[in-house]
Amino acid sequence: MRSEKDKMLAGELYRAEGPEIEADMARAAAWMDRFNATVAHSAADCHALLSELFAEVGQGTRIRPPFHCDYGSNIRLGAGVFLNFGCVILDVVAVTIGDRTQVGPKVQILTADHPRDPETRRTGLEFGRPVRIGADVWIGGGAIILPGITVGDGALIGAGAVVTRDVPAGATVAGNPARIIGKA
Repeated sequence: MRSEKDKMLAGELYRAEGPEIEADMARAAAWMDRFNATVAHSAADCHALLSELFAEVGQGTRIRPPFHCDYGSNIRLGAGVFLNFGCVILDVVAVTIGDRTQVGPKVQILTADHPRDPETRRTGLEFGRPVRIGADVWIGGGAIILPGITVGDGALIGAGAVVTRDVPAGATVAGNPARIIGKA
């Protein structure tokens, strides 16, 4: 029998409970307590802290606290990635952010999703869909990236945009829902 964590990581319906999931969430919560305790991390300290929790952290990557995530272990950040204050990443499945991508304050990157059918939702089941953000992307403050989205290299996402569809490489999107308004 597969564990709830195995189902979660496979993007299947799962329950966010059980010893593996609860231990991983507790580990991430303890890490966030330490990471968010100060904004005065040196570059080396920041990289070391991120490397403790995340699946991958490229050289020169920085996150300004406070930062929140579900697990951290499903997050891969390329080299030179920057996340500003107050970012949230719900990483029940993979979140990949490419080299030199800049993320504004209070951006939300969400992989957690829920069944559309109310009967199934009532059972407490959920699932995840991975988010992939390319290299050299700029995401404006307060933007929300919904589950299953891919953002191409060099794209720009306007402040406050709600990204409900994939964003092609080099596109500029804005609005709710985000629409292409030009090329980067």
